[in-house]
Amino acid sequence: MNTIRYLSDPTLAPLLWPAIVTGLAIAALCSLLSVLVAIKRLAFIGQGISHAAFGGVGVAAYGASLGAAFLASPLAQFGVVFLFCLGAAVVIGMLTSRGKTEADTAIGIVLVLAMGVGAILLRLARSGVAVESFLFGDIFMVDWTDAITAWVVALLVLGVLWWVRRPLMFWAFDEPAAGAWGVHRRGMQLLLLCLLALATVTAMKLAGVILTTAMLVLPGASALRAGRRLGGVLVLACVVALAGVLGGLVLSFELDWASGPSIVVVLSAAFALARLIELVRARRRNFA
Repeated sequence: MNTIRYLSDPTLAPLLWPAIVTGLAIAALCSLLSVLVAIKRLAFIGQGISHAAFGGVGVAAYGASLGAAFLASPLAQFGVVFLFCLGAAVVIGMLTSRGKTEADTAIGIVLVLAMGVGAILLRLARSGVAVESFLFGDIFMVDWTDAITAWVVALLVLGVLWWVRRPLMFWAFDEPAAGAWGVHRRGMQLLLLCLLALATVTAMKLAGVILTTAMLVLPGASALRAGRRLGGVLVLACVVALAGVLGGLVLSFELDWASGPSIVVVLSAAFALARLIELVRARRRNFA
């Protein structure tokens, strides 16, 4: 098998193992959030925030062109993009907080505005910022520093989700009732959007927009169709995400496919299987 040969090769192994560890971190980071994304019907949020990052890249490039030397640092660029995406998430939350604007409409507005601002600023900057490499990362280009960063962010997000799990899940499943019982509805919404912004920017930089969007949608959507109880759904979402990453990377090694699309194919197959399980259960109930 190519997979075993590649991973045991002294030349290739140092390049491949960081990608695997980073992929598992992204799976852990996005899987639980994907359940909330599916419940709250925010499937478009990953695309919205990831494309809003284009505006952040424009701000960083324009700032560097004006003489802000610190913006030449990749870490500083990441910070600017994250803050821009965080601002975009807050604006989305403000637009939808009183129910006057649908979530998909708010996301679309912020997406096109951020991309327009980014395009203008990049045009004005006339710099050599590698926009494509930032927005469309390649998981096989990561190193151990990236892997550690991904796991730190993943543990941070998972820790916050664990800390607020009860009010957050109550709000996610029944927002009016949660508000009646004293849960701060707007606070929960902004918290979720901020966590999604952090997860999206981190995963996008390391693995690209397509894979990030898939990881924020497919594991949760699959788990909600195949699982019966909330605890089982959360565990199943993690299993689907981890299996999708490992299965996709194996396909990539064996068939010489691109890694990101391979993972998306495996996750899509998992969703199709979950949908089939849902249909079989419904059929059995109808005949019972």
